[in-house]
Amino acid sequence: MKFSEIKYLRPNLEEFIEKLKALTGRLIAAESFYDADAIFDESEALSVNIETMFTIAMIRHNIDTTDKFYDDEAQYIDEKTPIIEEVNQSFIYALYNSKFKPEFEKKYGSLIFKRIEIALKTFSPEIIEELQEENKLITEYGKLLASAQIMFNGELRTLSQMTPYKQSPDDTVRRAAWEAEGSFYIENGEKLDKIYDELVHLRDKIAKKLGYKNYIELGYYRLSRDCYNKDDVELFRKSVREHLVPVAAKLYQSQAKRLGVEYPMNFADAALNFRLGNPKPQGSPDDILNHSKKFYHELSGETTEFINHMFDDELFDVLSKKGKAGGDFCTFLPAFKSPFIFANFNGTAHDVEVMTHEAGHAFAFYTAKDIYPSAYRQPTLESCEVHSMTMEFFAWSWAEGYFGKDTNKFKYNHIGGALTFIPYGTMVDHFQHIVFENPDLTPAQRHEEWTKLLGIYMPWMKLGEIAFYGDGKGWQRQMHIYQRPFYYIDYCLAQTVALQYWAMMQTARNEAWERYMRFVTKGGTKTFTELVDTAGLVVPFGDVFGGKMIKTVTDWIENFENTVMLE
Repeated sequence: MKFSEIKYLRPNLEEFIEKLKALTGRLIAAESFYDADAIFDESEALSVNIETMFTIAMIRHNIDTTDKFYDDEAQYIDEKTPIIEEVNQSFIYALYNSKFKPEFEKKYGSLIFKRIEIALKTFSPEIIEELQEENKLITEYGKLLASAQIMFNGELRTLSQMTPYKQSPDDTVRRAAWEAEGSFYIENGEKLDKIYDELVHLRDKIAKKLGYKNYIELGYYRLSRDCYNKDDVELFRKSVREHLVPVAAKLYQSQAKRLGVEYPMNFADAALNFRLGNPKPQGSPDDILNHSKKFYHELSGETTEFINHMFDDELFDVLSKKGKAGGDFCTFLPAFKSPFIFANFNGTAHDVEVMTHEAGHAFAFYTAKDIYPSAYRQPTLESCEVHSMTMEFFAWSWAEGYFGKDTNKFKYNHIGGALTFIPYGTMVDHFQHIVFENPDLTPAQRHEEWTKLLGIYMPWMKLGEIAFYGDGKGWQRQMHIYQRPFYYIDYCLAQTVALQYWAMMQTARNEAWERYMRFVTKGGTKTFTELVDTAGLVVPFGDVFGGKMIKTVTDWIENFENTVMLE
C-alpha cells in the first residue's frame, strides 16, 4: 500500500493498556511454557498497530509541522508514550521473572533478556511526568528549527535550503550565508539555551530519581548499550585525539592551500573543499531517485527487491519545503513491514548521501522485517549506522551516474569527510559528558566548554569571525544533543567500522559485500561487538586508528592528491 493511502486512526490507548495488563496477569499465572509463549506472541501482535499508527503520525507531523491535526497527534503521543511505557515495563518485568525464562532463552536466546534487564533500569512510574515534559521540550526544539525563515538572496529560506549557499565557491556569498544562518540561531539563542538548560536539569532529575549519580549511566541504558560502557568510549575518544586529529589536520591544511586561504580556517572557508566548488549531483531530484533505483538494481538481488518496494509504495519524502522539520531519518512501519525515508534535499552531495545512507538503514529494516521477535529486528544504534555508512561506500561504483564530472571530487570529499567527521562527532560526545557531569553549568559556561573542545578536536577551525559558530555556540544546531543524548558517538564508532569495509572494497569488493550481508542479516540478534566480530572486522575500542585501516585510507588520499587535479 502506498504511504499516502495509509489511513491514520488514533489508537485506542485505554483498550491497549487493558489488554496488555491482562496479558501480564496471564503471563504471571501461566502454568506451562506453551501457554506463556502463546501469551508472548499475543503481546507481539498487540503492539503492531499502536507502533505503526504512532510512526505514521510522527512522519506526517515532521513532513508539515504546521498541520494542526498531526501537531495535536504529536502532542498526544508525547503525553501518552510514558504511560504506555509503564504498562509495557510491567509486562517485560513479568517476562524477565517468568518461571519459564530458561525455556524462553532456549527458544529466543539470552540477548532479549539482557536488553529487558537494561530497559528495566530506565523507567519507574514516578518519572512519568518528567518524561512527558522531556517529550514536549524535544518537540519544541524541533518546531523552533523547522520554523526558521531566513531572508537570503531575496527569498525566505529554511535551514536546509541555506546549505547550497553555505558551500558556494563565491567567498562573499558563502560567508554571507553562514552569517545569515548564524543570525537565526543568535536571535533564538535565549530560547535554545532555555530549552537545553531545562532538558539537562530534567534528565539529571530523572536519573537521580532512578538512583543514578547523574544522567550519564542512564543515558547509556536508554540507548540499550549492551556490550560497552563509558570507559570504552573514553578510550575511543583518546585514540581519536592522539591518532586521528593530526591526520584530519593535514587534510584541512591541504584544503586551505588548495583554496588559497589562511590556516586555521574560519567556518565559512572550511565548508568549501575546492576552489571551483564542492561536488554537486547532476540532474534533478528525480534524476537522483532514478539513478538510486539503478544502483540498487545492479548492486544485488536483495537490494533490487528492496528498492522496488520503496518506489512502488512511495516510501520517501525527500524534498525540502516550508514547515518541514529539519534533518533526515529512516523509520519502520511494523504493520506494513516497510521502511520510510524522510529527508530534506538541498541540491548538494547530501542528496546523494540520503539515498545511500538513509536507504542503507531502510535496506537493513527491510532485510530484518521478518525476524522474530520484534526486539531482534534492529540492533543498537551504532550497528544501525554501520548499515548506512557502509552502503554509502558501496555506492562509489555508481558515483559517476550521480556526479558526472564531479565524481573524483566527490570520492575525495567523501573519504576525507569520513575521517574528519569522527573528531567532530567525538567532540559532540565529549561535550555531553561534560554537561551531564556538571548539570549546573550556566549557558555561558556550556559555550565555553564547547570552545575549549574545538581547540582540542578541531584545531583547524579559527574562532571568532563568523558569529554564532565562531563564538562557541555551534552545538545548538546539532539536533542530537537536544533529542538523543550520547547518540552521536554511535556515528563515529560506525564510521570506523565502515572505513574498514571501504578498505576491503579496494581489493576484495565481493568479499566486502558478503561480510556486509553477514552483518546486516543478523538484525539485532547480536550485540555490536559480536556483529563486528561476525563480519571479521576490528572492534573500534582498541587502537584502530593506529593500524592498517587508517594507513590504507591515508595512502589512497595521498595518491589521489598527487595524481588527480582537484580544483
